Amino acid sequence: MYSLWNPWHGCHKCSEGCLHCYIHKGDAKRNVDTNKIVKSKDFYKPREFFKNGNPKIKPGLVYLCFDSDFLIEEADEWRKECFEMIKEHPDSMFLFLTKRIDRFMDIIPSDWNDGYPNITVCCTIENQKNADYRLSIFSKLPIKHKMITAQPLLERINIEKYLDGIESVVVGGESDKFARPFDYDWALDLRNQCNNKGVAFTFRQCGTYTIKDGKTYTIPPRQLMSQARKANIDYSLYDK
Repeated sequence: MYSLWNPWHGCHKCSEGCLHCYIHKGDAKRNVDTNKIVKSKDFYKPREFFKNGNPKIKPGLVYLCFDSDFLIEEADEWRKECFEMIKEHPDSMFLFLTKRIDRFMDIIPSDWNDGYPNITVCCTIENQKNADYRLSIFSKLPIKHKMITAQPLLERINIEKYLDGIESVVVGGESDKFARPFDYDWALDLRNQCNNKGVAFTFRQCGTYTIKDGKTYTIPPRQLMSQARKANIDYSLYDK
């Protein structure tokens, strides 16, 4: 069981992984300017209830700010109140992804200390250059729960030296008719690195153009995740 909370909408493309961003593609179809960061109608969702009295944010996993980047600059004035609402839900785990991990120490609340126990921060990477830059910062930050998402993975990368303190790594290819190729061997390589460091691994989705054993396969969007599951290469810490 999980909930979704998007306190604001909009984002700016900031690195190679953003080229075919699903937020920008979806907004373009609706004639929405993604570069305009706006507070959403769901901003106070953690404090709201349905007509039957049930809370809109259920105990459990909460995917936070998947319509933007939680650390984006334009939301600095709103984020403090978000942290306050997160503290009101100690029975939920709030997970957000960010490509702006270099802003982290500038935005945390005064009582952050070594991290809130109900926040998981997921640093997003896509190539070796950005992995080295972002993960060298991420590895030193006071965060209780850390994840890495390598999606869309654009090349073979080595992140083993950054995996201390990481709970999970999620890998996936790019989904778009103009997607850049994804080599299945890159996922296997990252899986081996995770295995060496005792870190959980999830192969979330193939790429639209997935290379395996030297052959390129074109995979329909609706099958990207199911094909990844068929690979059967995921494992949790309980599998070790």
